[in-house]
Amino acid sequence: MAQSQCSGCPSASSCSAEQRENCDSAQQSMLEPANKYSKVKKVIGIVSGKGGVGKSFVTASLASAMKKAGHPTGIMDADITGPSIPKMFGVTGEAYGNAEGMILPLETKDGIKLMSISLLMENPQDPVLWRGPVIGGAVKQFWTDVVWGELDYLLIDMPPGTGDVPLTVFQSLPVDGIIVVTSPQELVQMIVTKAFRMAAMMDIPVLGVVENFSYLKCPDCGRQIRLFGESHVDEAAKELGIPVLGKVPLDPAMAQAADAGTFYEKDHPYLEAAVDVLKTC
Repeated sequence: MAQSQCSGCPSASSCSAEQRENCDSAQQSMLEPANKYSKVKKVIGIVSGKGGVGKSFVTASLASAMKKAGHPTGIMDADITGPSIPKMFGVTGEAYGNAEGMILPLETKDGIKLMSISLLMENPQDPVLWRGPVIGGAVKQFWTDVVWGELDYLLIDMPPGTGDVPLTVFQSLPVDGIIVVTSPQELVQMIVTKAFRMAAMMDIPVLGVVENFSYLKCPDCGRQIRLFGESHVDEAAKELGIPVLGKVPLDPAMAQAADAGTFYEKDHPYLEAAVDVLKTC
């Protein structure tokens, strides 16, 4: 899906139809074509306006849910400086190339295809000390040089904010929509709005918002404890005209599974609305 550069141009209203068409064509040419070994039906970005809201957790949860629903699914871990997806699924080792120099993704135990910078490093614990253009180039290669095969869904776990990587993904990959992840704090409206407006400027549909850390269920009485305060996601979503696709509680069992690399064993009932939206997007 191409961005119209006119959408972010101060003089867009004065552009002629021909100028806008030329502008759209220029932007269309920025999309990187998939390689001949990859046939991906839907590319979905998982984004957040700030860090620490559990974006990777939501990405992994959605991927597992889509795979369990019978859809071939992959995850592109585009959070180059803070990759965590392989750890959650217990995926270790190095990704290798084929005879043509294409990169072969690794697979989780439940069959999700996965590519992350940590799978290309001798020591995954080494920091990635790269500048923005290099990071952006790596993300492009995850699309152009990885043998994804036939996928119904490729979920992209993006770093927080509106910096180089989200911009590279939106401009270079055929993104069909994004899901915004946030948490129940007063900041939520600003965070969601920032992500929403970036997507709008890039002409990318916002499929909805997921609230993570919504509550903690008391193991004794079942009462919902709002550790981060009352939720504000419904108001923010209503103002922007997007649906709330799930309110995910703090679940110690999920955290333990992620640490143990057995995330694929868990069910994700709190994201049923998000799964339904992905099936119809």
